[in-house]
Amino acid sequence: MRLTVVGCGDAFGSGGRANTCFFIETAAAAIALDFGATSLVAMKRLGIDPNRIDAVMLSHLHGDHFGGLPFLFLDAQFDSHRDKPLTVIGPVGTGERVRAAMEVFFPGSSGNRWKFALNVVDLPVGQDHAHADLRIRTTQVVHPSGAPSTAVRLTDGASTLVYSATRAGPRRSSRQRRGRTSSSPNATGSRALRSPISASRRSMPTAPASAPGASC
Repeated sequence: MRLTVVGCGDAFGSGGRANTCFFIETAAAAIALDFGATSLVAMKRLGIDPNRIDAVMLSHLHGDHFGGLPFLFLDAQFDSHRDKPLTVIGPVGTGERVRAAMEVFFPGSSGNRWKFALNVVDLPVGQDHAHADLRIRTTQVVHPSGAPSTAVRLTDGASTLVYSATRAGPRRSSRQRRGRTSSSPNATGSRALRSPISASRRSMPTAPASAPGASC
């Protein structure tokens, strides 16, 4: 598993950094983990062809984490001439929110007859999902976004990456908050969830400080 930081900035572009987007490559897949409003520009600045992306995995539905999708779709349709399928995976409500964003940015565009297969998957929290050689599982976290906000766990069998856009930790039931139950320790435990991004050492080849994107 190889990770390229395309963007790690906040919603306000602090420090001149691009919105959140991590490009993850495995033996059989290439996915973007989140795709904020500036992500297409940031990918092209790093020389990453957006047509390499097989899927986009969304942690939650704030604009700085999914707002680049309309631009990605239209670039694929009219500029980069994509001819392979693209899958978008996100929390329940993703399909509706993406269509709404398309209409806000480019009225009428949600009705396009795409020249490539476009599939949007509304993934319930806690339900396992497979994409190529990746196994995906989400855990709900406290981060209001009008739909479930999640921490994401990705594994290709050899490496595992766990990511959350918030430090608030996993959402707990009222019984859990009162201490009547406890969560079992596992790969997506609270320590991993409280860190914006973590991965096994094998999953993140070290890049020199001067490498593109390494300054985030």
